[in-house]
Amino acid sequence: MIFRQLFEPLSSTFTYLLGCESTGQALLIDPVVNSIDRDLAELQRLGLTLACTLDTHLHADHITGALHLKERTGCRIAAPAMERLPCADVGVVEGVPLMVGSLAVQPLHTPGHTDSHFAYLLGERVFTGDALLIDGCGRTDFQNGSAAELYRSVHGKLFTLPDEQLVYPGHDYQGRRVSSIGQEKGRNPRLGQGRTLAEFEQIMAGLDLPYPKFIDHALPGNRLCGVCPDDLPAQMQAYCGRMTESPQG
Repeated sequence: MIFRQLFEPLSSTFTYLLGCESTGQALLIDPVVNSIDRDLAELQRLGLTLACTLDTHLHADHITGALHLKERTGCRIAAPAMERLPCADVGVVEGVPLMVGSLAVQPLHTPGHTDSHFAYLLGERVFTGDALLIDGCGRTDFQNGSAAELYRSVHGKLFTLPDEQLVYPGHDYQGRRVSSIGQEKGRNPRLGQGRTLAEFEQIMAGLDLPYPKFIDHALPGNRLCGVCPDDLPAQMQAYCGRMTESPQG
């Protein structure tokens, strides 16, 4: 398998490129609209054809690049089926692998950050979106989030994977790229270290996080698979700009 981890610095979002060596087909997990030129250049450099985009959830901090990538390449758009997005070509459900060439991506429903959040398992890697971050997790106070649901998703599904399973998160804000299930079980201050559900709920309730600054623009745009609003404030124009290079590209 061909694998690349790409980083969008404005929202600190990781995009993952997975390529099938035998067919030349590729998948992008969580593409960001302002980074699609970079992603297309990387696909071209690797000699791959984009077959599908795949989002872990409906994002509140950036706009997906799915629609623009479909317009540019003809690829399919895959998204959690329970979102019922009319713009999606493929509705992802747990237990039904998403095939890209010979790659079989296994969806895992991991609600808690949002109620329709999915992680994706492929070989030695699990792409955890915002459900499990390196030494952390996504917030649970919007989009029908639930601390109890997130705890059950992580402990009941992600932490049951082998300790050596590599964890590739949706974001990181400290320059880290990858963790493992064993590492997160052992040292994640929110969800690891033997934390109980009651302790986790108390931690999440005490975060007192500000209202997400981009959510009112991101959610409507992402329900359309990646449409940038016409009335985007000047200070947020970069969210729909164009980035051609990546620190990890």
